Amino acid sequence: MTYRTIVAMMLALRQLRQRERWSRPQLDAYRAQALHDLRAHAYAHSPFYREFHAGLADRPLHELPVLTKAMLQAHSADIVTNRAIRPADVAAHVAQIRGAERFLGRYFVTATSGTTGEPAYLLYNQREWATMLASFTRYERHVGSLWGLIQRPRMAVVASTTPWHMSARVGATVRSSVLPMLRLDVGAPVEQLVQRLNQWQPHLLATYASMAGILADEQQAGHLQIHPRRIVSTAEVLTPELRTRVEATWGQGSLFNQYGASEGGAYAVECSAHRGLHLFEDLVIFEVVDETNRPVAPGEFGAKVLLTVLYNHTQPLIRYELTDSVRLSTQPSCPCGCAFRLIDHIQGRQEEVLRFPAATGGTVAVHPMVFYRILDAAPVAGWQVAHTADGLCLRLSGDQGAVDEPQLVASVRRALALQNIAPPPITVQWRADVPRGATGKAARIFRLHGQAA
Repeated sequence: MTYRTIVAMMLALRQLRQRERWSRPQLDAYRAQALHDLRAHAYAHSPFYREFHAGLADRPLHELPVLTKAMLQAHSADIVTNRAIRPADVAAHVAQIRGAERFLGRYFVTATSGTTGEPAYLLYNQREWATMLASFTRYERHVGSLWGLIQRPRMAVVASTTPWHMSARVGATVRSSVLPMLRLDVGAPVEQLVQRLNQWQPHLLATYASMAGILADEQQAGHLQIHPRRIVSTAEVLTPELRTRVEATWGQGSLFNQYGASEGGAYAVECSAHRGLHLFEDLVIFEVVDETNRPVAPGEFGAKVLLTVLYNHTQPLIRYELTDSVRLSTQPSCPCGCAFRLIDHIQGRQEEVLRFPAATGGTVAVHPMVFYRILDAAPVAGWQVAHTADGLCLRLSGDQGAVDEPQLVASVRRALALQNIAPPPITVQWRADVPRGATGKAARIFRLHGQAA
């Protein structure tokens, strides 16, 4: 089954690469037809969209109502276009995922990270999943192929290994000797990651932006000794300061930014011209809007993005709200020749890496996933980790009686001890709700310099 999936992905990738040579008129015509087909399928097979877009079937996209994550969760049974898909069955399936299992024998299921509340489940059929996989692998056209090497290029991915997370699901469905790949848990102790990467010696390293910074520090210190030709940064904001640190370690121009999410796969990737990220306009429609859903001009940051995924007919997402703040470039074209528009900056997805004194001296950087793994599994409605002058404060919301606080604190202590850290004082603070920023996202992990909780 894995080889069949890989073949399907490669066939989809060939189609995507052909589209990257299209002119702007060709691309616009394709997008219009794909959007027409998506809406027609949704109206024919989704009870939710028949009601949600009632009287609007002939109206342009920008006049349609916005689909929020809360609506996606509340109406999931009627949004999907197969009446045999039941939310309770999907949730039970996700709880049992360990590898490449498919729901009802035909649907790949992943989930959002839950950074804006409870996770939502996303479903793809075989063809749609192959397209989603291809969206993550089409970066090769933009960053430059490594297949000229004598041996097949080795790739290392340092990301979440939570079974239902997008990165883990992708890895499980393409695991094969055809694609030499080392997948490491981003929440593992840094010393362990360094050891495995030194053994593997990847040609391409893909990881979260914050972990790229940690690994660059390890390389500078002489602990990590790898020489990747390309570094692909994803999932978090890549700041200019972080880019400078990484490229000072592995070479100018070696770092490429990628932007994507569970709701549709990869949306954009940086090319070798480093003028921004090419938006995959053949797969998604991105409307950059303000707080009231009005379009924002290129060169200005939007408050959010309204996403339409053109290729997923199983679970149509039409004008789905993403609380990401992005800015479209004012440049009309890119020197690489690709007609896709450019995103020149992404903000609002930054997660801080906390640093603590090491038990043996010096400091240790702790990736946010160490906390995510523990607190996302806790029976709470929301959570934050605040690094204050007094130590760590776990800010929780929800049913206080459902949480064993001493056990939760002990779990965090053990995780930090595994990172060679003498754990600081850890307190628990209950709040009615977890505060959210201007973009609607809760800052999960942050520092309050010189402040108490």
